Amino acid sequence: MENYGLLSENNVPVPLKSISVQVRVQDHVATVSSTLQYVNEEERPLEALFVFPLPADAAVCHFSAKIGEQEIVAEVQDRESARDQYDDAVSSGQQAFLLEESAESPDVFRLSVGCLSAGQNAAVTIIYITELAVQADHSLRFCLPAVLNPRYTPAGSGAGIVSEISSGCGAVPYTLTLSVHVSSPKPISKLESNCSLDPLVFLQSDHTQATVNLSPGHMFDKDFELFVFYQDTHQPSAIVEAGVTTAPPGSLMRDPVVMISLYPEFPEDVKKSLATRGEFVFVIDRSGSMGSMMHYGKGAKMRIESAKDTLLLLLKSLPMGCYFNIYGFGSHFESFFPQSVVYNQETMDQALKRVKEMKSDMGGTEILTPLKHIYSQRCHPDHPRQLFVFTDGEVGNTKEVLDLVKSHAHSHRCFSFGIGEGASAALITGMAREGSGHAQFITDTDRMQPKVMQSLRFALQPAVVNISVDWTLPDGLTVETLSPPINVLFQGQRTLIYAQLKGESSGGSEGTVTVKYSLKDQPVTNQLHFCLKPTEETGLSIHRLAARTLIRSLEQEKRSGAADVEGIRSRMVELSVQAGVSSVHTAFIAVNKDSRQTVKGPLQQRRVQTCDYSDFIHALAAPICGRSTINYCIDIDSLSLKAAQPVQPPASKFREYKQAKPKSLLGKLGQALSRNHDSKSFRHSRMMVEGCRASSARKVEPQKDLLLELVSLQKASGCWDLDATLADVFGKTEDELTNQKPAQVDGSVWATLLALIWLYGCKIEQQVEWQFVAMKAASWIGSQKVGDLSQCVCAGNVLLGCQVTKETLGI
Repeated sequence: MENYGLLSENNVPVPLKSISVQVRVQDHVATVSSTLQYVNEEERPLEALFVFPLPADAAVCHFSAKIGEQEIVAEVQDRESARDQYDDAVSSGQQAFLLEESAESPDVFRLSVGCLSAGQNAAVTIIYITELAVQADHSLRFCLPAVLNPRYTPAGSGAGIVSEISSGCGAVPYTLTLSVHVSSPKPISKLESNCSLDPLVFLQSDHTQATVNLSPGHMFDKDFELFVFYQDTHQPSAIVEAGVTTAPPGSLMRDPVVMISLYPEFPEDVKKSLATRGEFVFVIDRSGSMGSMMHYGKGAKMRIESAKDTLLLLLKSLPMGCYFNIYGFGSHFESFFPQSVVYNQETMDQALKRVKEMKSDMGGTEILTPLKHIYSQRCHPDHPRQLFVFTDGEVGNTKEVLDLVKSHAHSHRCFSFGIGEGASAALITGMAREGSGHAQFITDTDRMQPKVMQSLRFALQPAVVNISVDWTLPDGLTVETLSPPINVLFQGQRTLIYAQLKGESSGGSEGTVTVKYSLKDQPVTNQLHFCLKPTEETGLSIHRLAARTLIRSLEQEKRSGAADVEGIRSRMVELSVQAGVSSVHTAFIAVNKDSRQTVKGPLQQRRVQTCDYSDFIHALAAPICGRSTINYCIDIDSLSLKAAQPVQPPASKFREYKQAKPKSLLGKLGQALSRNHDSKSFRHSRMMVEGCRASSARKVEPQKDLLLELVSLQKASGCWDLDATLADVFGKTEDELTNQKPAQVDGSVWATLLALIWLYGCKIEQQVEWQFVAMKAASWIGSQKVGDLSQCVCAGNVLLGCQVTKETLGI
C-alpha cells in the first residue's frame, strides 16, 4: 500500500479548493453533479491527481472542464487511446483532463488534471446517476462518500489505481456545498440526514417536490447520507423512457427502455414461517482498522466491540439443531471449530467464550483466503449455507473476491455488512448480489444489531426458486431484458428489471410484466401493468442505468472465462461510448487544444488528499518516542512500522486528535510499537501508549446494555434460569422474583415468562433485535405444557410494572 502526500518539500498547497454538489432525486434514481474547483498557486505548470470514491453502481455520464470562459466537454473513448491522448497533450503543453474507473474496484475513480498554468483556475464537473437503495425503515438512502480509506492490497496483487489512494491529515483543505432537489409521483414524507441540514422546503402543496441544503461547515469527518421517505414506498412501478432519434437503428440508445421496480409480496402464512434448519457461517473482520470507533459521539464503541455484541445476538437467535461456525480474518484467518458444528448449549457456550476474547489484532484485510477455505468445506444436506460477512471493506482485490462468491452462488447465500466510513460499497453490495443475499451498511451512529437481525430474518425466509419473468406487450413490440436473471427475492425488498422495447406498437398503450416463482412448494405470481407512454423529464438516466447494468453483466461474463473475450470487450466499449457512461475499458478525455504552451522541465505532480489519520499517528508517536520528527510510518491495517522520510508533526493536530479520538488509535499505535519489541525505546513507548489508553478507559465508564445482558443469559433452548443475575437486569433481587412465583410453574418457566414480559414491556422499540430470542422463548414455554398462564402473566406484569397481554407474548 502506497501513501502519497499532499504537499511538496516546501509545503506547496493542494490545488483543489472546493467541491459543489447538486443532487436531483427523481423517485428512486439520483442524478448527482459535482463541480471541483482547482487553482494552481505555484509558479510553474502542474498536474493534479485526485483519487476519490463514487457509489459502486453509479453510471458516470458527463465530464467537462471550464477554464476561464471556455468549457471543454469530454468524450468517452477506449481507455488506452484516452490515456495516450492525455499523455501526448500534457507533454506538448496542452491542458488535458482524464477520468477513469479503477480496474480493481468500480467504486474508485481517478481524475487527472494536466498542465494547469501558473495561477490558472479550472472547474471540473462530473455527473453520475445511481439507484437509491431501500433501507429497513423503507427509506431510500443516498450516500456521498467523503472518505476513501487506504485499501489493504494482498501481496502479489496489482492494485493499480487503488494503490494510489492518497492519505493526509484529518482535515482536508477544500470546502463542500451541497443542495438536493427531490421529486416523485408519491408524496414526500420527510428527509433525514446524518449531517446538519437547512430546513426542508416543499415546492408543491401535495409535497411531491422539495429542496434542502447541507448546512455550512461540513468537516468531511464522515460520509454525507440522506434518507428520503415517501408515502407508499413499497408500490411497484414502471418508468418508460424514449430513446434518441439520432442513435443507430436497433441500438440501446435508439429504442425505448423500461425500468420495472417490483416489491414481491409473499403469502401471509409464508411470511410468518421461518426456517429451523441451516448452516450459519459468520466471518468477522479482525484487521487493525476494526479497532476504530463506530463514531465519535457519546456512547460510541469500537467496531470490533459492536461486532462482538452482534455475534451474541446472532448466536442466541439461531434455531436449535442448525449448524454454525465463526471465522476471524486479517492477514491470516482462524475458525472457532474445524468445521461447522451442531448448535446446542455446549457449542454455543464455547463460541460465546471465544467471542469475548476477540480483538482487532490480525493485521491486514485479506478476505479471499478465508472465503476459499469456507467454500472448500462440504455442505450439510437439508441445511442451506448462509454466509454473514462483517468488514470495514477496505481491500484492493474486490473483483477477485466477487468472482469467487459468484462461482459458489449455487451452494449458499451471502449477507454482507459494511462497517464504518470508507467501507467499499463495491465489495459489500457486490458480495450480496453475487451471493444472492442482502447488503447492509452500518455508519455513523447506526446500531449494528437491528440491521443484522433484519438480514437474519431474510436468511431464515424460505428460499425462492424457479423464478421467471414474462412480458405481455401489444402486437409489433418485443422486449429484450438487459438485467441479469433474477436469482433471489426477499419479502418487501425491491427488485429492478431493465428492458429494451423494440419495434412499433400496433395499437395498445399498456404492457404487463409477470414474475412467477415457487415458495415452499407454493406457486406465487406477482404482476404489474404499466403504461407504454414515455415519461417526461427523465433525460436519458434510465438508458444510462440500463447500459451500466448491461456493461457490468458483460464484464462478469468476461471474467468468468468466456471464449470470445475480445468480442465482449468490444461490445462493452461500444455500449460505453454510445451511452456516454464509464466502464473499466473506457475513460473520459478532454483536451484544450488552444492552450499549447512551452513546458520547461518535468511537470510538478500533486496528489489531492482524502481524510485519513496517518498524520495524527505520526504526530502522536513523536512525543511518545521522544523525537521531534518520526523516521517510521505506521500501516494501521497491518500494524507494522516501515522506514519513512522524516515528518514534522503538526502540534495543533496532535492536540486536536488526542482529545477527540484517543482510544482506538492509541491501541493501534501500541500494537504497532509492540511488534518492535527488540528496541528499548519502542518498548518504553508502548508502555506510555498503554498508560494513555488505560487512563482514557478510566475516564469513560461504558453504560450497561440491559438488553444484551438479558440476551446473554438465555439458554440455547430459549429458556432462562431464575437467579440473581436475571433479577439484576430487572432491577430486582432474586428473593423478589422467587417470592412472586406462581405455584403452578417452575423456576425456569417463571424466569422465561418474566424475560418475555420485560422485552415487550420495556424494550419494544428494539423488537427487531430480540424478535428471534423471544420466538425461541415462547416456543420453549409452549413445549413445557404448563396449561393456562394468564395468572402468571398478570403476576409478572405486577412485579415488573408492565401491561403486556398473554396474546402479545405469543404463548
